[in-house]
Amino acid sequence: MTLTQKVKNNISNVIVGKAESIDLLLVALICEGHILIEDVPGVGKTMLARALAISLGGLFKRLQCTPDLLPNDITGVSIFNQADQDFHFRRGPLFVNILLADEINRATPRTQSALLEAMGEQQVTVDGMTYPLPKPFMVLATQNPVEYEGTFPLPEAQLDRFLLKIDIGYPNHSEENQILHLLQRQHPIETLEPVIQPEVILAWTSEVWEVNVDQTIRDYMINLVNATRNHPDILLGGSPRATLSLFKASQAFAAIHNRDHVLPDDVKYLAVPVLSHRLLLKPEAELRGITSVNIIERIIETTPLSLKGQDEK
Repeated sequence: MTLTQKVKNNISNVIVGKAESIDLLLVALICEGHILIEDVPGVGKTMLARALAISLGGLFKRLQCTPDLLPNDITGVSIFNQADQDFHFRRGPLFVNILLADEINRATPRTQSALLEAMGEQQVTVDGMTYPLPKPFMVLATQNPVEYEGTFPLPEAQLDRFLLKIDIGYPNHSEENQILHLLQRQHPIETLEPVIQPEVILAWTSEVWEVNVDQTIRDYMINLVNATRNHPDILLGGSPRATLSLFKASQAFAAIHNRDHVLPDDVKYLAVPVLSHRLLLKPEAELRGITSVNIIERIIETTPLSLKGQDEK
């Protein structure tokens, strides 16, 4: 059994029937990316983050985002020490391997922006001093797709920092019955044990770049993202970061499935979680009930794999 399979099996002891979500979680982890989970309360978002952190033997903290949360509450603060007459930096909850930012859209824009440097550069700057974050470092941010009162929608620059956007979804009848059985006496998260160490993830991160991506598939990725930039219903299409994210995620997805090359189906599977949150639709398209997922699925259907890049025409 591979190490990735051990991690997946370990998390599955807590999160029942969500193999696809666990796969995407590992993809983001290996790519040193972050995940935005948009789903209703009670489907296991917190347990998913905790199970991942425990499986890695890493540090985990849950940050409940509220309107009164300040940037220093996340990054940390310098405190004056009377004994040595100097300032000492007290680290905030960002200094962990896995950070769950629960209901991130309830934090103010100023507090949301405090995460930008950490998510993009894996470091924090406070009072002119820069502090590196632990490695691996990953943010799992959640938001409720139903309640928008008192929330602050994430700006496009912030959304673009998330490698993937996923939803966990409700369990089916059989899965929910299994959940009831598992939770009858003790929550399985209480007995979960680490199966790897954080250092292993860093090794995976360097190895994933060796996964081969054929030039035809590279062109296909570029054309998919380019199609979002020229679509009549989209105001803001995918950026070059979106293309790179699709590239890296496809490599990681192939790696966790024990392949040394990327398949076209990998790209098609990852296109929605990688691109959907990066697109800004025109208001008239939203009024017609069109979603970014609808558009991406249509682009996948109409973009042939053999289409060459625009520079080659």
